[in-house]
This record gives sequence, structure tokens and C-alpha cells, in this order.
Amino acid sequence: MQIRKGYKQLLAEANAEIETLPVADAVALSGQPDVVFVDLRDPREMDREGRMPGAFPCTRGMLEFWIDPESPYAKPIFAESKRFVFFCAGGWRSALAAKTAQDMGLERVAHIEGGFGAWKKAGGPVEEPKPKT
Repeated sequence: MQIRKGYKQLLAEANAEIETLPVADAVALSGQPDVVFVDLRDPREMDREGRMPGAFPCTRGMLEFWIDPESPYAKPIFAESKRFVFFCAGGWRSALAAKTAQDMGLERVAHIEGGFGAWKKAGGPVEEPKPKT
């Protein structure tokens, strides 16, 4: 199989077209009413690593279906006139997701450089995972 575009090229193309927020800038947006943080991580990642308080969970695999108002899976939050800041664990999925969301028509889109890992390291608010019983 011949790969036409590898992940590095896809990421470079996405990063050339989207806004990438340094983690300190993203932390400063925390709690603002016109900003929706969108957590693209798998629920198992959230359970293992913790969660960003107030972030909207949307696994990467459902993003297009949840954004499109014509989809039977559409989520009203994506129709709101807000700024959407996507994040994943390390910033790769969120770069691709931000590009997709922008291509689909969301106007105020960004992603967090370094993802949730950078957020946590920078001291951003985190709901720690519940201990396993």
C-alpha cells in the first residue's frame, strides 16, 4: 500500500490553517462563558488521566457527526456562537479535529498546543481520576 499523505503531512497542513493556542493562553480562557473546550479523548483516557472541568466530551470518531446539524447525531452545542477549543492527549488529534471543524464551517476554532498533557503540566484545572475500587 502506498500512503499518499502520512500523518506528518496531514498535521503540517492542519497546523498551517488553524489557530494553535499555547497552553498558557488556553488556561487563561478557562471558565470564560463564550469558550467551549472540547475533549476529544477516549473515555478510558479521561478516566485514567483526569478531566478538564466543564469541557464538553466528544470522542474524535463522532466529531463530524456531532457538528453537522443535518446529522441524526448533531449536538446543539456546536450550533452555538462560541469559540471552540479542541484538545486531546498531546495535540495531534486536536489539530486534525480543529481543521475539520473549521472546514465544516465553525468559525472560531483553535486547539491546545501539547494537549491535555501540557494543560496538566502547566497547572490548568483538572478533575483527577476517581480511584479504582
